[in-house]
Amino acid sequence: MTIRPLFAPFAVSALLASITVPLPAQVAYEGGQPWNERAETGPDAQVPGWFYNLGITGMRAQLLPDEPKVLLVKYVFPKTPARSLVKAGDKIIGAGGRLFQHEHRNGYGMAIFGADGPVVELADALEACQGMSGTGRLTLTVRRGQETINVDLNIGKTYGSYAATYPAGCPKSEKVLKELLDFISRQQTAEGSFGDPVHNTFSALAMLASGEKRYLPDIERNLRHVCKSIQVSDEDRKHGLMNWTYMGAAIVLSEYYLATKKAWVLPELQKIRDLLDAGQYLNMSQVDPKVSPDDRPKGPASAHGGWGHNPGFEGYGPIAMLTAQGALSYALMQRCGIKIDRARLDAAYEFLKKGSGRNGYVWYADAPGGEPDDWADMGRTGAASIANFLSPYADGDYRKKALLHSKVIGEHPQSFPDTHGSPPMGMAYAALAAHIEPANFRKLMDANRWWFTMAQCADGTFYYQPNRDNAGYGSDARMTASSVVAFIFTIPKKSLVITGKADPPAK
Repeated sequence: MTIRPLFAPFAVSALLASITVPLPAQVAYEGGQPWNERAETGPDAQVPGWFYNLGITGMRAQLLPDEPKVLLVKYVFPKTPARSLVKAGDKIIGAGGRLFQHEHRNGYGMAIFGADGPVVELADALEACQGMSGTGRLTLTVRRGQETINVDLNIGKTYGSYAATYPAGCPKSEKVLKELLDFISRQQTAEGSFGDPVHNTFSALAMLASGEKRYLPDIERNLRHVCKSIQVSDEDRKHGLMNWTYMGAAIVLSEYYLATKKAWVLPELQKIRDLLDAGQYLNMSQVDPKVSPDDRPKGPASAHGGWGHNPGFEGYGPIAMLTAQGALSYALMQRCGIKIDRARLDAAYEFLKKGSGRNGYVWYADAPGGEPDDWADMGRTGAASIANFLSPYADGDYRKKALLHSKVIGEHPQSFPDTHGSPPMGMAYAALAAHIEPANFRKLMDANRWWFTMAQCADGTFYYQPNRDNAGYGSDARMTASSVVAFIFTIPKKSLVITGKADPPAK
């Protein structure tokens, strides 16, 4: 490993002048966000903010609005390739022997979704050095004070690079998946929990989809824990964001039952069915008197058929992300033999239909929020797509709607890692929906190869990159991203009903 001067002092001034002239920045974050967020405990607690992970190099970096072709290094983890060679305060201005060519693009909105610029260019160089023709060494061009130097990192070729068909037919994807599943298994508590509802849902689904029988005891222990946690008081249900738990449990329990036919699952599914029935908003009498006049439904059709964070209509009422998961829960439970009232499922589908734009993009609730062909983050659209695709009814245009939702995800893959609420959860549902049509899945994965390269940490876990919402960044951020990536990498295996496994018709 070597560090060597790249430019003579007189040339440095000219170079700096050419690359540091303030240009229009596309960073949409304000008030110090997201850089001032901190993880209180866990492996990221030592990092002084929520910065971009730069793959397995061990570095974290901030984007600078006034230097859009620069990555400002903010932290370097011990025992990683960049340790002792790159320092906090260094500015990376190139990789792989080439200066960064494009300004960064990073923000929330149709014009600025994505990560074009230094983040993508560094990801490409990092992948290339690990590929068949790579040397396992990554050259970074670094500006340190008034000096510009080259730094050679020994990355190695342990992982290789992602195949063109990744995660299918890809040795790197399989290696990553194995490491993530082992990591997830080690995080399970004695009680059986993997963490919050997102962790419990996608950890268990990834383990089940892997086909590894050794994980079945972990999955059952987790499911029994989740079922036990559902038995809470009515008061707890009003304020505990319980519908997220109910729906995650319904989806995993259904897949587990369809895979194992374990009889103990059916009574648990019936209990959850009853809770979802009770929590679905169908009547204005369900509106909590404490809801402000501005937030109350304007009439019996408003928000009808949807679910909010908690049972009934509370707070700002039903939302599309939960309603799509509720519809998916009903569709899967019916496949297990649980009787579902069609009127309820139809009401949920109608809610999603009202919230869909002409292009298939699903907005926040049951009404489009922009122009007919506008779009943004795709988690809701993905959940609506898979719910429609798995509708238990042959009549209607459910498949047509599902394909339209899938298509818009393939047409606009750049918003994939940036989703309202829980971005990793949104990624999982967007990937599920894209996979309905192979061409859309390929577009999604190709456009976001940079994310999978850069989100991987030096210890093999995955990291929750900076996002519009801090809904999951913190002590358990590695678990959130790792469980969702593990699940996404199992999708091509088609081991689950939601990922394409042939299943018996809904009963």
